[in-house]
Amino acid sequence: MLSDLARWIADRREAPVPMRPPRRSRLPDVTRSGIGIQATWTALRDVLMPTTFPTDHPRYLAFVGGAPTPAAVIADAALSAASIYGGSELEAGDVVAAERAAARWLCDIVGYPPPSHGVFVSGGSMANLSALVAARHGRIAPDGELPRVIVASASAHSSVRAAASIMGCHVVSAGSPDQRLDGDELTRVLDSLDGRDVVAVVANAGATNTGAIDALDEIAECCEVRGIWLHVDAAYGGAALLAPGRRAEFRGIQHADSVTIDPHKWLFTPFDCAAVLYLDPSIAREAHRQSAAYLDAVDADDADNPADYATHLSRRARGLPVWASLVANGTDAYVDAVEFCLAVAGYAAKQIETLPYLELATEPHLSVVLFRRRGWMQEQYDQWSAAAQAAGTALVTPTTFDGDPVLRLCFVNPLTTTDDVDLVLTSLECDASSN
Repeated sequence: MLSDLARWIADRREAPVPMRPPRRSRLPDVTRSGIGIQATWTALRDVLMPTTFPTDHPRYLAFVGGAPTPAAVIADAALSAASIYGGSELEAGDVVAAERAAARWLCDIVGYPPPSHGVFVSGGSMANLSALVAARHGRIAPDGELPRVIVASASAHSSVRAAASIMGCHVVSAGSPDQRLDGDELTRVLDSLDGRDVVAVVANAGATNTGAIDALDEIAECCEVRGIWLHVDAAYGGAALLAPGRRAEFRGIQHADSVTIDPHKWLFTPFDCAAVLYLDPSIAREAHRQSAAYLDAVDADDADNPADYATHLSRRARGLPVWASLVANGTDAYVDAVEFCLAVAGYAAKQIETLPYLELATEPHLSVVLFRRRGWMQEQYDQWSAAAQAAGTALVTPTTFDGDPVLRLCFVNPLTTTDDVDLVLTSLECDASSN
């Protein structure tokens, strides 16, 4: 089994196999007697896993994938084998200290000073929800109810509306879905609302669809003068803070009250691992800490437990793989990997500009490249995407920009090379209807 696991890691780094479409086979039945661990492992290896598209394949360019380091994978496997509960230091011991160190590294990247702090959760959706719950904590609206309005950049991730629904709030959009939000547009929206009924403003630091970064410095100033909580969703784009040449694009993020960053996206950690960071963690702790007689052993006044900083109690120690990979590889390797992804994205954009059958849909942002195949409609994009997937060429899916269908490449894997880019772009030369 260990040999099989090692081979899966090595294959993508040494000789990546073509991606293949799912093959549906009959799964072993759940029975009273079972089939044993050996037969079950064979089914996992030979029946289930071949139907998946691993997100660390060099030509997995759809959505926002992830490419975990071997050290992070080993630590993730160790968590399950060691049966670690990651909610409290009482049970998780120094694993909690390792998670704190990883969270501190993320806080430093953002520019947060001590005593800022964060916690690792299942994904950006849980991180955004937890931040917004903290933002609303202790606030009373003019009518005596909790505030119910969340003002969000029009390109905000779908999880923001989901969080609002869970909280009994509604979202007011600011700006345009395909453009960065600036201070003037946010001011116009906030001036139309009663500020006492606003839970928070949510801005983007790397929109999922386009990679665009809102004018965070302007937005932070706008929120500060009104006393409104600013949450920045940097789930995908926050990793680019590691690139010295890109930090200026994030100016103002250090003034946000909370920030979401997903290490399972562009910081080389296995799914599922996101982080929610707080400028003042005491507010989050007051909002999320649970109290009960059966928790007294772990709920002392001086306890600092990961379970206290998000909408969870039971939790996996998701920060341990981040810490293990940082210790194994060093932070310079992270900088190099992020900058390599940005360079490959830049190469892709330049190649698109030179090919007569392609055109950029917009200026590339971070490591997202949106482009058109001249003369194609939605049907041709869908046909090509399905054919590329079936042939094992790549996983690239269509999206929309400014109301029109486009293709989207997202580079978050340092194993993706310019040769992979050329292979994908060359495959677009033919007419999709002939594939």
